[in-house]
Amino acid sequence: MARISDGFLGERAVHLPDSIFREPINDELFSMLNIKDIGYFPKAKYHYFRRTSAESTNYLFIYCTEGYGWYELDGVKYKVLPQHFFILPKGKAHAYGSDIKNPWTIYWIHFDGKKANFFADGFDRLTHISSEKSSRIEERIQLFEEILSTLKGGYSIDNLQYSSTLLMHFFGSIKFIKLYREHNNDKNSQVDVVDEAIHFMRENMNRNLTLKDIADYVRYSPSHISSLFKRKTGCSPLNYLIDLKIKKACYYLCFTELKINQICMMVGIEDPLYFSRIFTKKMSVSATEYRNTHNDDVK
Repeated sequence: MARISDGFLGERAVHLPDSIFREPINDELFSMLNIKDIGYFPKAKYHYFRRTSAESTNYLFIYCTEGYGWYELDGVKYKVLPQHFFILPKGKAHAYGSDIKNPWTIYWIHFDGKKANFFADGFDRLTHISSEKSSRIEERIQLFEEILSTLKGGYSIDNLQYSSTLLMHFFGSIKFIKLYREHNNDKNSQVDVVDEAIHFMRENMNRNLTLKDIADYVRYSPSHISSLFKRKTGCSPLNYLIDLKIKKACYYLCFTELKINQICMMVGIEDPLYFSRIFTKKMSVSATEYRNTHNDDVK
């Protein structure tokens, strides 16, 4: 199978140096759960890996948000669908890869520690994270981004401890997903159909959603949801979605060091030129000008 050697457009990753793990860090928190490598691969065509049991020295979490892929474990091959994740166990031979025609976009973490098996247990089979009224997918992605940002800032003991704490929260939101979602039940009990559609948009910000996707989610016809949306918000669902994407892009421009082509992927706009045009139209300045101006304000 073909493999890519130069990385993927918009990819981000942190690989912790081996020197950190050569001598055990005398820290109980870090020893409980720690990260070896972490990253985000958008549209990862030709992504492929095969490891023997001896080479599988830590656990691997992969969460697919778009596209398709596969993984092989214990002689069984599984097809990976959007909004599904799995955890490959330590010490077992495995293989995984992206679909050629519709390659996956994935968040991934190599991890280990005394509590690693506790969080990984039962997730070697494909698990779906559905978008529902009480889902908190966007919040979970923000946790991932904070881990990545923390480790990009260096490997001080504080950074390592904080990343371990965040990782426990991240995996806890999956291990105890019912409790994690119940936290939102009260504030979502009175949600109307337009609010439900907006929640769906926020939970799927990195996808190129269509009006039909939104209408199917709230179980209304495209024309009906458009009419309700216009009545409540003053604009169409897709225009509202574009506004959400631009607001999210503004956040990334101000508070992260992500490149503009990486931000495009994060907000589900694959064409950087289209992103530049729509950003300038909405904000009256280019994305670069916006970052330069507002970074000065944030400092």
